[in-house]
Amino acid sequence: MRGQGTPMPPTDPLIYRFYELVLVNGPAWKALIEEEFGDGIMSAIDFDMTIERQADAKGDRVKIGMTGKFLAFKYYGAKGNEQALGYKED
Repeated sequence: MRGQGTPMPPTDPLIYRFYELVLVNGPAWKALIEEEFGDGIMSAIDFDMTIERQADAKGDRVKIGMTGKFLAFKYYGAKGNEQALGYKED
């Protein structure tokens, strides 16, 4: 039932800004994660998030931190020198 209560694209202004962040920055985030960790995904199940208020002279800011377990893609049928998992190459 996840996501059933939100139309796409979202109409709520705050939720739409998160949607927009992923649309605009998602490809760069993906490239940075793959550069650091290799092929895989960040778990949305084993996931933590922190939200803090950050004081600023121009108006308080919202600081969001997200952590998720990295799950390397498993390549079935890897042979020879091919990697079985999507780990970063040194």
